Amino acid sequence: MLDLNYVRENIDAVRAALEKRGASGDVLDDFAQADTERRRIIAESDRLNAERNSSSREIGALMKDGKRDEAEARRKSVGDLKDQISALDQQREASEVRMREMLSTLPNIPHESVPVGKDESANRVERVWGEKPSFDFAPKDHVDLGTGLNILDLERASKITGARFAIYNGAGARLTRALIDFMLDLHTREHGYLETEPPFIVNRDSLFGTGQLPKFEEDLFKLEDERNYYLIPTAEVPVTNYHRDEILDASQLPMKWVAYTPCFRSEAGSYGKDTRGVLRHHQFEKVELVKYSLPENSYDEHEALTRDAETVLQKLGIHYRVVTLSSGDLGFGSAKTYDLEVWLPSQNAFREISSCSNCEGFQARRANIRFRRAGGAKPEFVHTLNGSGLAIGRTWIAVLENFQQADGSVKVPEVLRPYMNGLDVIQTDGK
Repeated sequence: MLDLNYVRENIDAVRAALEKRGASGDVLDDFAQADTERRRIIAESDRLNAERNSSSREIGALMKDGKRDEAEARRKSVGDLKDQISALDQQREASEVRMREMLSTLPNIPHESVPVGKDESANRVERVWGEKPSFDFAPKDHVDLGTGLNILDLERASKITGARFAIYNGAGARLTRALIDFMLDLHTREHGYLETEPPFIVNRDSLFGTGQLPKFEEDLFKLEDERNYYLIPTAEVPVTNYHRDEILDASQLPMKWVAYTPCFRSEAGSYGKDTRGVLRHHQFEKVELVKYSLPENSYDEHEALTRDAETVLQKLGIHYRVVTLSSGDLGFGSAKTYDLEVWLPSQNAFREISSCSNCEGFQARRANIRFRRAGGAKPEFVHTLNGSGLAIGRTWIAVLENFQQADGSVKVPEVLRPYMNGLDVIQTDGK
């Protein structure tokens, strides 16, 4: 959520920032109107309070002079003032609630380094790592490879559940587990993250804190009971909310977590996109990186988090590039995002495998996550960051397609072989 005072004092700048994102600034007109009404209420309340204080002093003087009847008459008028002030206080609170509700629908303001553009066509390539694999045969996609190796079953997954679900068998399931363990070991042992295993079900407050609610409820899977629980769309939600409504000590920052979880998304609005294979499914798995940072360090932490995610691809030996998302392609809560895009030979294109975002204080305001510097300073909001380190399903795809061989088998990247019981090639028997 944007800072209320900042929006109030810089409404034209906020409107311009929203325009860069392609978002409507109409709500700012309602916000300004509510703010004007709030200021009017405060001014009237201050006037009545001053009148009440003056009357109270006069009552005291009348009592001192023995003019009890006059004093009692004035007391009644003071009581009326008190009722008016109480009513104004309720109106002011209602205005503030309305203003906060309006702010909750506004996206974050893009960082000044973000390229301005209406969509992904304005994204900026920052760097490219590795080389495209070269094949002396026509490369297959992950569906043909997986089904040919008997390690991927989409048909029976559809029978068991429905479209956009998958079953991984044999070496396919083992490859998934190997990727998870490899990523967790890398981030905990070499990058200094603390591993955590959060709940896979969260409440509305948690989803509001990270920005999925109220605006993106249609993208979520909600449990049908009175508790208002939801399946998590990403580990970012429970892990970022870990210290919701708490005040941390500045010496605790940065905090760095890594979590493996399944993720569940309805993919509302994406029908017809990436329908073949496992690129965009309702259930998938991720290893997620989450950080709390001091505000002045958050962009250094953002660069470090992105490098940590890149290291996974470098150790696997998979060609990728890093892209800065344009203002029109940013996620709701992000001030700046780097996408890691991995090369998929079957598509002859780069596809996103991780988004590494700095949300600055946007989520922290929604979740009320603060810290205090030394010397009893006033609490400040932390900056929150998150990124996939990496998406398991998409890494699985990248391994199959980039390490395929002419006979349909797949070489196992060397770094994964210890996690695959020494298996170096996935053969057609799927073992």
